[in-house]
Amino acid sequence: MAQSVRKPALRRGDPAREEERRELMSSLSHTRTLINQAYGGFNTASDADLIESYVFEINALQARYNYLLRRVKELEELT
Repeated sequence: MAQSVRKPALRRGDPAREEERRELMSSLSHTRTLINQAYGGFNTASDADLIESYVFEINALQARYNYLLRRVKELEELT
């Protein structure tokens, strides 16, 4: 049976926790920008293959965004 690896608990005010949160928030912002750009491309595309590629890109970026958001929530639950 596989064991999960637990990260050490980080307390409020912990510099490592704050740095991780800043990095996650920055990644969330950047990913949100990429999603908006992909939607812009999707809305202007007329070629079926290009439209399909934007659909895959948007889905991948949304999955990344959901992961980052989940990590932020997990980090906040530690406080």
